[in-house]
Amino acid sequence: MNKPYKIAVIDYQMSNMFSIKNALTALGFEVEVTSDYSTIISCDGAILPGVGSFPEAMKHIKELNLEASIIDFIASGKPFLGICLGFHLLFDKSNEIEDTFGLGVIPGEVKHLSVLNEEIRIPHVGWNKIQKKQKHNIKNNFDPLKKLNEQEYFYFIHSFYVEPEDNNDIYSTTEYGGINFCSSILKDNIFACQFHPEKSGRKGANILSEIFNR
Repeated sequence: MNKPYKIAVIDYQMSNMFSIKNALTALGFEVEVTSDYSTIISCDGAILPGVGSFPEAMKHIKELNLEASIIDFIASGKPFLGICLGFHLLFDKSNEIEDTFGLGVIPGEVKHLSVLNEEIRIPHVGWNKIQKKQKHNIKNNFDPLKKLNEQEYFYFIHSFYVEPEDNNDIYSTTEYGGINFCSSILKDNIFACQFHPEKSGRKGANILSEIFNR
């Protein structure tokens, strides 16, 4: 790293923050778990993690007035990472439990995996490969998967997937039960993924370093 990086892990009181905080600390980053607007905006990078349901998460985000924090941080151009549910929340809406509007940062919807195949086992849990797409809109050399070995596995646990409106936003796909779904997106300074880098060992650590080693 060129300088000590301070990363905000955005706390909307639903996620276990310890695994992502520990992974970042092990890489030498300073980490602030926070829901405070000024603290989030002042950091060099930010992460929206997530475990739980989309409607409950959006309820917490609104109650904690975090929408402006997330949107303003992304608008700053600094690197932003969304993980699992934090990935989903960036989209326009989800049909999980009930139709719920998301943050609307990325055009598209969140849908149940059974939409793609009613017979696949859900949830999708465990280790699986990701297939990087050839990108034509990588900006400022922001390419978190540029060192990806496509034979390596990453850890997934989910029942829903994202369907971006613009296929150019899709950064990688993953095959599961005969279907292919979007497993990450890359748009300007945003990288967001369905898998958990913080639970994926060395490969995940490499991705975290690539995102925030700016």
